[in-house]
Amino acid sequence: MVTAGSTSAEDLVKARAVLLDPVDGRRRLAPEALRTALVDLHDFWLAGRAAAIGIGGAGSGIALAAVGALGRRELAPYSDLDLVLLHEARTGVDRLAEQIWYPLWDAGIGLDHSVRTPGQAVQVAATDLRAAFGLLELRHIAGDPGLTDTVRTAVRNAWRSGIRGRFDEIADGATERWRRNGEVAHRVEPDLKNGHGGLRDIQLVDALAAAQLLDRPAADVVAARLLLLDVRTELHRLAGRARDVLRAQDADEVASVLDLGDRFDLARALSGAARAVAFSAEVGLRSARAALPRRGLAALRRPPVRRPLDSGVVEHLGEVALARDASAARDPALVLRVAATAARTGLPVAASTLHRLSETAPELREPWPREAVGELLSLLGSGRGMVDVVEAMDRTGLWGRLFPEWGAVRDLPPRDRAHVWTVDRHLVEACAHAARLTTRVARPDLLLVGSLLHDIGKGRGADHSVVGASLARQVGHRLGLPEADVEVLGEMVRHHLLLPHTATRRDLDDPATIERVVETLGGSPLLLDLLAALAEADSLATGPGVWSPWKQRLVGDLTARARALMAGEPLPRPGALGEEGLALAAATRDDGKPHVSISGDKPASVVVAMPHGPGTLAAAAGVLALHSLEVHAAEIHSVDGEAGEVVVHEFTVSPRFGGMPDPALVRSDLARVASGALSLPDALARKERDYAPANPDPESSAPPRVLWFDDEASGVVVLELRGTDRIGLLHRVAAALEQECGLDLRWARVSTLGASVVDSFGVSGPGPGGALPTPLRTAVEHAVLTAAGSAAARPSPEGPR
Repeated sequence: MVTAGSTSAEDLVKARAVLLDPVDGRRRLAPEALRTALVDLHDFWLAGRAAAIGIGGAGSGIALAAVGALGRRELAPYSDLDLVLLHEARTGVDRLAEQIWYPLWDAGIGLDHSVRTPGQAVQVAATDLRAAFGLLELRHIAGDPGLTDTVRTAVRNAWRSGIRGRFDEIADGATERWRRNGEVAHRVEPDLKNGHGGLRDIQLVDALAAAQLLDRPAADVVAARLLLLDVRTELHRLAGRARDVLRAQDADEVASVLDLGDRFDLARALSGAARAVAFSAEVGLRSARAALPRRGLAALRRPPVRRPLDSGVVEHLGEVALARDASAARDPALVLRVAATAARTGLPVAASTLHRLSETAPELREPWPREAVGELLSLLGSGRGMVDVVEAMDRTGLWGRLFPEWGAVRDLPPRDRAHVWTVDRHLVEACAHAARLTTRVARPDLLLVGSLLHDIGKGRGADHSVVGASLARQVGHRLGLPEADVEVLGEMVRHHLLLPHTATRRDLDDPATIERVVETLGGSPLLLDLLAALAEADSLATGPGVWSPWKQRLVGDLTARARALMAGEPLPRPGALGEEGLALAAATRDDGKPHVSISGDKPASVVVAMPHGPGTLAAAAGVLALHSLEVHAAEIHSVDGEAGEVVVHEFTVSPRFGGMPDPALVRSDLARVASGALSLPDALARKERDYAPANPDPESSAPPRVLWFDDEASGVVVLELRGTDRIGLLHRVAAALEQECGLDLRWARVSTLGASVVDSFGVSGPGPGGALPTPLRTAVEHAVLTAAGSAAARPSPEGPR
């Protein structure tokens, strides 16, 4: 054992062995106690060795100090010793250093060492980022404490004064390390030290705090640090050597030692800890960048402008923040609007905004307000942009407040190696993939919500599909969905494995197989298409290679056979014209001018009557877009009379900013369009340029798609457009149909479901009975797809249709 005056490194090795493998019935030390004992042991030995070779105390001008794990007092059993011998240009210092280093080397103890003057220490910290991080944690071991304090103070002062010039290197280094080592929260075999959410990220936050750019880590990060250190300590003890990657075969034993159950319980605990650390590091980097000291001309510039993004939401310093007068208590959709805006723009939500919302936002009443549901759908339909936003909301308690059912799947590890994400992250990933499949289904809103909830029943000790179906219905009622939609949502979750399991495990040539699928789905083509899209999104979110071309073919074959057996999808039908529309139609017949009526608020009803002619829907939709009105639904009616035919449009809209416009202004703009005094294409192009994102991402939007149906009941051809909502979309598509292709629009149904649209148009062509020959259909489809793809590449928060 190491005793007073003992300077033999062999004694140090023996003492370490006793701590790691107690004898004579001594109790095994817990991880934290073991680290403390190891630090005290090495401090004691090093101090004794320093005294034995003549390193004096105060005023001697030489000191031995520790950095790294020993400096932080986080020494794991087989961590290297990181030591610095400081001196004030003394001669013979190299000989003293050798008298410390060689015994440690000879005993097989890992050692990283250096000999520095104060000036050299500051210089190396200024040029080597890794050395700088270590010297920030400098801790005195032996010799002259004043010298250690001098170096520590000088390094920290230089770090603070030079942080602006080094920040990009710090941020880029962290990003590259995350890319190289993956996420601790989701790796089957995580790197506890270097991974995203690992111990180096905590050191990163500490370094930014040392530069006075951040406060010290919050309590959840402190707890996460302790867990990561405990797991790493036990991993070292189990492996008998330094190891930072937790292998699957070691996880059960480490979990047992830490009284954390089995490897799945350990994985869940590690996931929660790592996600807290990762969130802290990401927010810390953004906050630190915003807090960097401004110098020269930059210090004289005016403060950054707060750019409006949506109602109550602004951009400030590259982050989404609350407007000064925004209040979650008065605006129940504010939380989700902030989230949807961040996902849509690709900007992170400011940490202060998240904390303010978590402290002030009340529980949403049930059923949710319609506007809150719309913002939820916009968030879910934003694709990849939603992933980080939901993570941030979940880390600050906002997501769990919206969906209490989330707690059972939060950080829940998968039970098979095919899954690369925890269950909660898998659900978010599936929803992100589903956003690119929304044009395949007639109800993209149900696809998005169903994808988010399809595995919500896991972690409850029963069939997750059965439990999840009940929970999905519970969520559907909370959202205020119609009972029929709630039932479809429940059936989606109940049967989300039906198609992939049947396709890969049953004989698709057996009619009984197809009949069973159709019977299980109650003969619903809607449910069939939703499940087909969900099967793809679920597989893509599981892991690489899960959605193989073979599986895609099998599921597609099964879906096609079941759809054929069901005899096709139901066709949309026009609705009846209300009394307000009839009154406006009479006024238009009398004077031949447009008339407008607006009622309600959010959503509001806008009724527009215009003389019959080409381009009426395009004109009405364009004018509403200019007035920042988002169209949720629209119907077209033709009213015959002695004075000629009148077209009446009934719109359901919401204002993006402020209140509803004056009907007289809308009517005036319609008259200007009719007279040629107002060019809608030019005006909408200007609006699009004003509100389109600075860096559009074409991968975030699902490609538009056109489907055709022959409506035998009404004698018209039905064109259905599925796409992503964009500025002036309805105007462009209607203009393509009415003006470019010369079709007669008999009726229209327009539905905006979050960021997605499903627009159906009843059209008459030049053929007998209004038929559209195949060549004309091809031309029409090309024109509609061109119009749908000609707007901004991403949905815009201010993008009314």
